[in-house]
Amino acid sequence: MNGQELLETVREAQATELDRLGSDKYLIAATDADLERVPVLRSVAESAASGRETLSRWAEAETGDAASAFETAAEAEAAQFGRVVDSLAELSDDATDAAATVDGTDAPLHATLVDVDGTVERIAAAFVGRPLVADRTLLQAVNFFVNEADGGRADLARALRTDAQDRLDEGVELLDSVCETDADWERAQRAAERVVEAAYEAYANALESMGIDPKPVC
Repeated sequence: MNGQELLETVREAQATELDRLGSDKYLIAATDADLERVPVLRSVAESAASGRETLSRWAEAETGDAASAFETAAEAEAAQFGRVVDSLAELSDDATDAAATVDGTDAPLHATLVDVDGTVERIAAAFVGRPLVADRTLLQAVNFFVNEADGGRADLARALRTDAQDRLDEGVELLDSVCETDADWERAQRAAERVVEAAYEAYANALESMGIDPKPVC
C-alpha cells in the first residue's frame, strides 16, 4: 500500500458516513438546529481551536518530520481560528468576546483525537481522517453562507475547505515516509477510519437527540 491507496481505501470504506456528513442535515447537528451565522461560524471555530491545541501537543511529543508537520499544521489551525473569530467579531462587535465563546473541547472530534497515540496513527488521524471530515462538513458551511448571500463568509469557508484538501495531499506524502510495513499501513487505516466514524457518530447522535433520522430519506 502507499499513501494515495490508503486515502482512497478510507474514502471507499467510509463513503456512506462521509456522504451523510456532507448532507444538509450536518449544520442542524452542529448548531443544535440554530441555523444562524454566529452558531455556524462558532462550530467552525471550535474545530480549528481543537485542532490547534491537539496538533501543538503532538508536535511537542514527536520528533523529526512528524514534529515539523504537526507544528506547521497547528500554526495553520491557529490562523484559521483567528480568521473565523475575526469574522465572528464582525457580528458581535467584540473580538475578545467572540474568542471567549469558543471552546475547542466542544468540537465533535476533540476527544477522539486526544486519545490517538503513535506517530503513524496521529499522522493518519490528522492528515487523512480529519481533513476528509472537514472537506465534507465545510461544504455545508459554504452552502449556508451562499444561501445567506454572505459572499465573504462563503469565501472564508471555501478557503478552509481548500486547506483541508491540501492537508490530504500532505498526509499522503507523510504516510509514504513513515509507513514501512503492512502493519504500519493497517494501523494508519484504522486510525483514519476511526476519526471518520467518530465524526459520524457525533453527527448521528446529535440528530437522533432531536428526533431526526440521520439517514437520508429516499
